[in-house]
Amino acid sequence: MPALVLLGAQWGDEGKGKATDLLGGSVDYVVRYQGGNNAGHTVVVGDQKYALHLLPSGILSPGCTPVIGNGVVVDPSVLLSELSGLNDRGVDTSKLLISGNAHIITPYNVTVDKVTERFLGKRKIGTTGRGIGPTYADKINRVGIRVQDLYDESILQQKVEAALDVKNQLLTKLYNRRAIAVDQVVEELLGYAEQIKPYVADTVLVLNQALEEDKVVLFEGGQGTLLDIDHGTYPFVTSSNPTAGGACTGAGVGPTKISRVIGILKAYTTRVGAGPFPTELFDEDGDALRRIGGERGVTTGRDRRCGWFDAVIARYATRVNGLTDFFLTKLDVLTGWEQIPVCVAYEIDGKRVEELPYSQSDFHHAKPVYEMLPGWSEDISKAKSFSDLPKNAQSYVKALEEMSGAPISAIGVGPGRDETIEINSFI
Repeated sequence: MPALVLLGAQWGDEGKGKATDLLGGSVDYVVRYQGGNNAGHTVVVGDQKYALHLLPSGILSPGCTPVIGNGVVVDPSVLLSELSGLNDRGVDTSKLLISGNAHIITPYNVTVDKVTERFLGKRKIGTTGRGIGPTYADKINRVGIRVQDLYDESILQQKVEAALDVKNQLLTKLYNRRAIAVDQVVEELLGYAEQIKPYVADTVLVLNQALEEDKVVLFEGGQGTLLDIDHGTYPFVTSSNPTAGGACTGAGVGPTKISRVIGILKAYTTRVGAGPFPTELFDEDGDALRRIGGERGVTTGRDRRCGWFDAVIARYATRVNGLTDFFLTKLDVLTGWEQIPVCVAYEIDGKRVEELPYSQSDFHHAKPVYEMLPGWSEDISKAKSFSDLPKNAQSYVKALEEMSGAPISAIGVGPGRDETIEINSFI
């Protein structure tokens, strides 16, 4: 039962799309198990660049079946737009499967997300405003709309009415907004039903049967470990569980079927949105990382906050996810620095701390303790093996591996599909 989980080991945007696409030719199914179109994966195939938000990256790999699991929240308009865009570029999307138990992002979820964030002012979280959080809230409050509800108009009408009973009170009385008409929402959602129907399936059954048949299934997380609702830098987190355990609940596959957990690490650190970030740079080094690394959010279009590699976070990700391997991305971006700082610990109230503090207040006040590693100036984008890398680049990778607590089994040396050094096979 070769089931693999692939997830972000930092704050997201580590290059999961590249890693998933690299494995896509070797796996039978690629499954998104949480999040929604607040994720952004950039995949470069030849001279073609693809930006995916909701669809699994495996949709670009011929022969691979892409799956949107029950733990994902689906905006039908975004889904259909992404599918149309790929079809126009000659990508076959006919094998896509969508769980009938996945929840639908409704127009009122998007509205509530935007007005709530504006209402918070300086206390805002930095959400993408795409309705993700309110949809998960509806799910937990048991007033959510699922994909399968699109095929029973009576149930859909009842559920939308129940959800809007409370939301319209909030919109009109607290936020001074116009009430949303039930019939208008129902009509819009029903308009998507027939277009989505060919893709809807019992994905839990499909995936478990595939594993029983020794098919290779890759579970792809959106966002990253430090954005996990339970294990991230709360409240500056997403509304779901991108950590490895989320793959089990978000796809309906038991934990005993997971054989490998791969964490994606960027060779430095980035973050989008508000929240603590100990190694964040506000100088020309930060500007250089942002410029050279093309650090702009795929989904938000916002510049990413940039900082040096944080080994404390990497160790935490190893522990929380039970990581068996790392895929180190964007090593090429660090070319040109004479010395590269790496955060090996924090200083909090004058004390050295080796592990991620559980207290939010402590983490907000954490100052990085750096170890300087020698840099390199040689172009590494054409490297095909670990031995092709400059000695200092090899030493940097080995140091990160030792500090992070799991072997680095692959290294990204450029944005292209073929610009990857594979040290240990993931399958």
